[in-house]
Amino acid sequence: MIAVIDYGAGNLRSIQRALQRLDCETQIIDTPRVLDAAQSLVVPGDGAFGPAMVRLRAAGFPERIRAFVDSGRPFLGICLGMQLLFEESEEGGLHPGLGVLPGRVIRLSGTVKVPHMGWNTLRFVRPSPLFAGCATGMHVYFIHSYQARPGDPALVAATANHGAEVAAVVGRDNIWATQFHPEKSGAGGMQMLGNFVRWAVGAGAAGR
Repeated sequence: MIAVIDYGAGNLRSIQRALQRLDCETQIIDTPRVLDAAQSLVVPGDGAFGPAMVRLRAAGFPERIRAFVDSGRPFLGICLGMQLLFEESEEGGLHPGLGVLPGRVIRLSGTVKVPHMGWNTLRFVRPSPLFAGCATGMHVYFIHSYQARPGDPALVAATANHGAEVAAVVGRDNIWATQFHPEKSGAGGMQMLGNFVRWAVGAGAAGR
């Protein structure tokens, strides 16, 4: 079962429908204890970093998410769900994140249109289990005003250019995340989600 966390940040039904089209069992969860039975975890989200962390803490999710990641089970973060993995964000003040990955979330450069909204191309810079059957130059759909700056540049697997290079896919081991919305990115996005599902029930799950 792939668990999708509901923490009031929206975008749940679109990712659930996309995963269900891939014929995988999916459950939207709002209590941390359900994570014990999950084979893999998706944290989606639209909205602001600070309020999202408040809701996650109120429900008791941060410690259980970190324990889930430590267990080696496959994890996918999407948009805000990617940003929450980092140590802190400057959105609306300084807010601590989950601290799963080193780095911080900063506002996009003021020299470009903010939010970064619409289709953009990806440039792959290192391998990821998400990329099978995909290629540099594929178009994906973004909507965000802040970007992750990983403390370790080697975490970046793909970038997009929006005035400057933006981390579009980050990850290592069993943790992967996209700044864009694969569920809104047409056939290429569905290919990536399918890759996650196949990895989650195959090699990724075997790594537990």
